[in-house]
Amino acid sequence: MVIKVFLASSSGSTAIKKKQQDVVGFLEALKVEYAPLDIACNEENRMWMRQNVPEEKKPSNGIPLPPQIFNEEGYCGDYETFFDAKEDNMVYAFLGLPPPPGSKEEEEEDLEETQEEEAE
Repeated sequence: MVIKVFLASSSGSTAIKKKQQDVVGFLEALKVEYAPLDIACNEENRMWMRQNVPEEKKPSNGIPLPPQIFNEEGYCGDYETFFDAKEDNMVYAFLGLPPPPGSKEEEEEDLEETQEEEAE
């Protein structure tokens, strides 16, 4: 499973640059393997990203801005949904990856499974 992060290497927007750095830095800190795909220098990447972001996630002008995150072909989300997942300690679920042993996410997953078993 490859996490794809669509970025713009030459963005004039400092807000976009900061968001991209935040996503990439957090993935690197978690040691999550990812493929950075540049949409500024590669038209193929830009078209693929635009075609694969779901309609309901596109802004009113119809053009999604980087960073956009995918797990292989599956759309994970944009910076805002990534940030929300980060705040909720649910980044692995957001990325569609199993949480590593001993992580807070794994503990929450185990707790949910235990509660479901007890309810039955």
